[in-house]
Amino acid sequence: MIGPLETSLLERRRQVGPLWAVLLDPDSLPPLELAATAREVQEAGADLLLVGGSSAAPGVFEAGMKAIREQSTLPVVLFPGSYHQVVGGAHGILFTSLLSGRNPQYLAEEQVCGAPRVLKHGIEPIPTAYLLIESGVPTTVQKVSGTQPLPREDHERVMHHVWAARMMGMRWVYLEAGSGAQQPVPVEMVQRVLAEGQVNLIVGGGLRTPEAIRERAVLGPTMIVTGNVLEQRRDPGFLREFAQAVHCK
Repeated sequence: MIGPLETSLLERRRQVGPLWAVLLDPDSLPPLELAATAREVQEAGADLLLVGGSSAAPGVFEAGMKAIREQSTLPVVLFPGSYHQVVGGAHGILFTSLLSGRNPQYLAEEQVCGAPRVLKHGIEPIPTAYLLIESGVPTTVQKVSGTQPLPREDHERVMHHVWAARMMGMRWVYLEAGSGAQQPVPVEMVQRVLAEGQVNLIVGGGLRTPEAIRERAVLGPTMIVTGNVLEQRRDPGFLREFAQAVHCK
């Protein structure tokens, strides 16, 4: 069943075009910096915040979440690297399965451990297949999960995973090049998933310029995610360029 958060995100998508989600990692920035970034990207035109990381401890995660909520009124959606990061204060969670890999911990075990926490905190789950796409270098997700990404040139294999996700009831698919990616998800792959996947598509990883973002946004994904690049440069003009690129303005 689609919940109120997912409904509002899809309605926002119809209004503004692809959604701009900014990924904030409590393990990379202290709480005050997280809060400042959340405020600045909201002012620039972000549509929602993703909060997640590969290694942030629960206490660090909770402090970061509290700081973000104090400075932003945007929807906050968890994108945890571990069930330990499922904490209160979020509006929703990308309830993901790392479908591109074959490590049972990230296919099902983390999900089984995290489900009671989602219920306890009253967080709306958004069922999402997480597909790691080859990006030129080993990424943090690849190292932590012990899985290999899907080859970036093998679009047929990627589509098999997308179709499987849909048949298992996952309404969203996240094509992820990974943190620190040399190359983002190929434009042609985005185009094919949109044409044949029949899912809400999220694209992220390695998107460092407005031009790279716009090239994928014009195809019409549901959401585009940026992260690391905004930790390095947060001037208002640059942030607005990102918003305009995602919203195809």
